[in-house]
Amino acid sequence: MSNVKSLPLVEPDIAPCCPPLDERPLTAEEAERTAVMFKALGDPVRLRLFSSVASHEGGEACVCDISDVGVSQPTVSHHLKKLKEAGLLSSERRGTWVYYRVEPTVLAAMGALLTQAASA
Repeated sequence: MSNVKSLPLVEPDIAPCCPPLDERPLTAEEAERTAVMFKALGDPVRLRLFSSVASHEGGEACVCDISDVGVSQPTVSHHLKKLKEAGLLSSERRGTWVYYRVEPTVLAAMGALLTQAASA
């Protein structure tokens, strides 16, 4: 007999920055907010860090577990700061270490932005 429980799937509370790109042109404000996100992810080290946090078991990662991206620790901290400023990550200090997690609606919002609008 198994003790594994299946949890119901819940749609994430998506708060996209803007509509799907094929729905209508972005406003200047929407384009500005979106560009900040994509600019932050435009650096290979930042993209690797973001991916490491997003894919880490439990949905959050200690900086001590994701620092092996080929740059010094101060540079890792700089890139994590840029990801936080862009609204992609949040963090929490626990003792000596800082734990990072992807903002809950970021992946869903980015996916919705790039997904074709549903056809009628």
